Amino acid sequence: MLADQLDQASELEQFNIQVALTSRQHEPAPSPICLNGDCGEPSVPGTNFCCKECREDNERHQWSLKNRRVA
Repeated sequence: MLADQLDQASELEQFNIQVALTSRQHEPAPSPICLNGDCGEPSVPGTNFCCKECREDNERHQWSLKNRRVA
């Protein structure tokens, strides 16, 4: 009986892990051109932005879109 409960708990845990991994948002693939608005500068290799400031601007913009409230 205890083994059955442990098996069920283990299966539930694995299911929850699978759901979490499936529903997480993935980072976009590195872009050769800066993704900050209309900057248009070449990105640093392996990243999506040309500089720290562009990355921070984009993070603020994404945060504002995510946290926008309708009045």
